Amino acid sequence: MSDQAFAVLGLFDSADALMAAIPQVKARKLGRLEAYTPYPIHGMDEALDLRRSPLGGMVLVMGILGAITTLGFEYWMSAVDYPIVTGGKAPWSWEAFVPIMFEVTVLFATFTAGLGMLLLLNKLPFFGHPILASKAIRSITRDRFALAVEADPELDAEAASAALRAAGAHDIELLAAPDRAPFLTSDFILRALGGIAAACLVSGFVMFWAIKLFPVLPPMSHMQDQPRLGAQQGNAFFTDGRGMRMPVPGTVARDYLPLGAATQAEAAALPNPLPRTQAVFALGKAAFTDRCAVCHGPLGDGAGSLTAAYTAKPANLQAQQFRDYPDGKIYWVIVNGKNAMPSHAADLTLDQRWAVVHHVRALQRAQNAKDEDLR
Repeated sequence: MSDQAFAVLGLFDSADALMAAIPQVKARKLGRLEAYTPYPIHGMDEALDLRRSPLGGMVLVMGILGAITTLGFEYWMSAVDYPIVTGGKAPWSWEAFVPIMFEVTVLFATFTAGLGMLLLLNKLPFFGHPILASKAIRSITRDRFALAVEADPELDAEAASAALRAAGAHDIELLAAPDRAPFLTSDFILRALGGIAAACLVSGFVMFWAIKLFPVLPPMSHMQDQPRLGAQQGNAFFTDGRGMRMPVPGTVARDYLPLGAATQAEAAALPNPLPRTQAVFALGKAAFTDRCAVCHGPLGDGAGSLTAAYTAKPANLQAQQFRDYPDGKIYWVIVNGKNAMPSHAADLTLDQRWAVVHHVRALQRAQNAKDEDLR
């Protein structure tokens, strides 16, 4: 603290006494008046001639500036620098910009409110306000009301003390001005940067060894360790026992119509909806070659397949058992899989599946014709 006076402070026992004393002391024109009370008092700002806080206007201006800035950036990126038509909408579709505009508006307004209040209005980093070190601060924060005559720019301490006493104040106290040494000195900046660097190094070192020593401790989650559920795979977490939600009743996914049968026996009654045309047979042959021939062979008898080279024995589609299969039953096996055969529902479209059934039937008919010739 310095030897220069900052303010003369006087205490009052009630809010009414304080409000009555303000015009009396203000008429002396001894300096700037400031009141300190344990709770807000209606009419205090007008009595002290305090202007309305500029914080609201600052927040409004910066919020509008944030919205306009964001709109300009989004327009430039979406309509000028890298225009992309999304969902058939024009690149300049401002409705899609609203969420980000709102976020940046809040960002600008929030930072303005916080930093404006702390740095501009409260004049931080001035942390040592003399009122905090006064004897009266305990009473002010409980049930007493204080009026201070502050230096503006100089203060006549004796005249201010006499004016406060004449207005009914008691416990007059002289507050010395704080020592306002330069804040951003080179020494302070170097110490701050050194502290930040040291904190970063220590935290990085600790985190590095924590991950090294305990790589799978929660919340450390690695992609290769994450649990996975296949489509419609059973899971006891949900009441229906499924790991995936069923489609909304009455809806179907495009190109992936539901089978309409719960069992292989029910599927046996499904007719093949595709006609026997050259294009359908070509589609079925291509899908069969890509997905089925690797195990069943080009003719569906297992010969010449990749699995045969490893002495595996996939189903022989030329066997009488499969010749007697209805089309729907073969389709059910393609969609759901059977034994070692996986489901191809996600690999083949609806038309490709039924076209494969036509192709299998064509292979079987060709084998039937060969058998008849041999007889």
